[in-house]
Amino acid sequence: MRAVLPLMLLPLMALSACSKSNDVLEELPNSSLAGAPREDVSETRLEARITRPVTIGEDGPQLDACGSMGQVTRAGAKGLAVRAAPFAEAKALAMLAEGDRAFVCTRSLDQKWLGVVLAPPAPADNAAEPVDCGVASPVERKQPYDGPCVSGWVASAYVRLIAG
Repeated sequence: MRAVLPLMLLPLMALSACSKSNDVLEELPNSSLAGAPREDVSETRLEARITRPVTIGEDGPQLDACGSMGQVTRAGAKGLAVRAAPFAEAKALAMLAEGDRAFVCTRSLDQKWLGVVLAPPAPADNAAEPVDCGVASPVERKQPYDGPCVSGWVASAYVRLIAG
């Protein structure tokens, strides 16, 4: 009798697994844009709003806030996008051309993205002081970059480390 009971439950379990789970998904509200119909809010548009600040000071208080300098290589005619977060759908903040340099401060866990601070362009006239991004000297602790220069994320495949 005990062996018959589990066999009788198998058809019931199979029928319950056939419910339309996509109906439930369509009825759920989108928590980030309450009230918006689900089909009007693409996942790419939602992800594009995500930002992740670049972390500086990961090498400790004895070393520079950003331990390396990188140079853009193989970027092509379009250049290399500096993004607000370490993924391709994140908002583009700036573009780097072939040969441009940036301070490399951190990496994503999967090593596919570098957190960078863009080195400011050299002043046109020699009298002007170049902008100090504040990453070429030590900081007390690991922290998000909040300086005067543009910071963001670039694909690591297009950056060659040249110093540090």
